[in-house]
Amino acid sequence: MGPHPAVAAIRLAVRRVLHDVLTEHSENAARYAHSGPGPVSAGEPPLVLVACSGGADSMALASALAFEARKLSVRAGAVTVDHGLQAGSDLRAAEVAARLTAMQLDPVEAIAVRVGRHGGPEAAARDARYAALDDAAMRLGAAAVLLGHTRDDQAETVLLGLARGSGIRSLSGMAAVSGTAGRYRRPFLHLDRQTARKACMVQSLPVWDDPHNADPAYTRSRLRHEGLPALEKALGKGVVEALARTAQLSRDDADALDSWAADADASVRDESGLLDCAKLYALPPAVRRRVLRRAVIQAGAPAGSLFARHVEEVDRLITGWRGQRAINLPGRVEARRQGGRLVIRQG
Repeated sequence: MGPHPAVAAIRLAVRRVLHDVLTEHSENAARYAHSGPGPVSAGEPPLVLVACSGGADSMALASALAFEARKLSVRAGAVTVDHGLQAGSDLRAAEVAARLTAMQLDPVEAIAVRVGRHGGPEAAARDARYAALDDAAMRLGAAAVLLGHTRDDQAETVLLGLARGSGIRSLSGMAAVSGTAGRYRRPFLHLDRQTARKACMVQSLPVWDDPHNADPAYTRSRLRHEGLPALEKALGKGVVEALARTAQLSRDDADALDSWAADADASVRDESGLLDCAKLYALPPAVRRRVLRRAVIQAGAPAGSLFARHVEEVDRLITGWRGQRAINLPGRVEARRQGGRLVIRQG
């Protein structure tokens, strides 16, 4: 008799990602073999880490990684991050690390971080967590870090993007592969949260339910416990699945427009490299705004602090020119129209 359907589903999702990692590892090893000594060794199996909070989603992911890695040429480890936001968080992180070690994951690290205040508590905690994961992956030489985001998380992310009014890139939600060199992998984006919880239950895996996930002080928590249930009550079941489909369709569209903008960038610059306002005006608005966003970021504006309203203000220098003054942007970047050219630089 085979495993429970929920267990089979999470293992299959992880197996597919591990096969991708192994394929990429082999290709990189072959590439370095032809070009001389490099950081990738064909004889050493790649290390894959799982980021585990101790919750149902990440515990299910850790168990699936431990199971599948034993059958493949993959080393499997884990990282749990202690945000220090609750009393006893250090003890909880140590307990999670012990459970991961018991799964025969190695190496296992519990990393304490200091959460700042920039962007609000949720964004600050996320920034601190990813910084810790990035550091661990680089230090340990990990080929990939698995994250336990589910289809439900994806639906929430799409709704949050819709509320911000930031365009289709926000509606595209989380990518299955993201980060430097495709470091982060999300095997569960097509699985619902209940499948992960069921997999933990039938395997008798202890899970920790973070009280912050039920705290109405947090936007995502309110959306999870009030917003989505209200939508399902009004529109019927299937809202989460529909939002996840919207994310994928939006990502495809956003990727195509980004590619168009990258190709168009060189064609709208003069001999000195400045952006030509007349040529920018001729571009479709969606492409033009992407060219402008790229230019502002290249000038030094932090991507995470550059919002749609900033780009719209710069766009008005092209489409609604009335002799406006220079526009101040994040990162001390300034955009001004001068002699039919758009000058964007740090001031």
